[in-house]
Amino acid sequence: MHSSSIYAPFVAAMAVVVVASNILVQFPVDGTIGSLSLADVLTWGAFTYPFAFLVTDLANRRHGPKLARRIVLVGFMVAVFCSIVIPPLLFRIGLIEFETAAGRLVRIAIASGAAFLTAQLLDVTVFNWLRRQSWWRAPIFGTLVGSVVDTLIFFSISFAAVFAFVGPEDGFALEAAPLLGIFAIEAPRWLSWAVGDLTVKLLIGVFALIPYRLIAARWAQPKIEAA
Repeated sequence: MHSSSIYAPFVAAMAVVVVASNILVQFPVDGTIGSLSLADVLTWGAFTYPFAFLVTDLANRRHGPKLARRIVLVGFMVAVFCSIVIPPLLFRIGLIEFETAAGRLVRIAIASGAAFLTAQLLDVTVFNWLRRQSWWRAPIFGTLVGSVVDTLIFFSISFAAVFAFVGPEDGFALEAAPLLGIFAIEAPRWLSWAVGDLTVKLLIGVFALIPYRLIAARWAQPKIEAA
């Protein structure tokens, strides 16, 4: 039986990333670039969630797919629970400015859990299949596939009107706005958020190859026995 000390660092890291992302996804990025309003394209959650794939890939690299899947499952349960419990606590102590309605918290937690579980397990599968093909790019391809699936599931369940049965809607997200903030075609604002989110995920996924390589290389070094 694997010691809980193996699970704990990975599960804790996943929980922190997912809970932070579930809070930050409710905050559009203020500011403009030229005529582009960033609030129409990005939420702050786009910058944190991609690191969940780094955690999964490191667990996969270190302990193999079987344990990586277990870590994903435990991380999923912890993250969903914390996503419902922690935001109200942060509001009460003044760390976030508004309290999210309980129904919205549950809807976001359901969306996050469904997206997390599907995308992370898919990342594990793609990662290991590519490793068997001797593709050194396994981490980035696993992240690419997982990111697309994650964005599609999360933003659809969280904001699309068709999923209103899951919980209360976000009026600001459903408002019509220029697509990506710059095109003449209008679409619900959450669609632009989804495109912006995916773009940032892929960029950070490439950036995350640097710590992945450094940590994997360190693990590959032979241990030096104490004298």
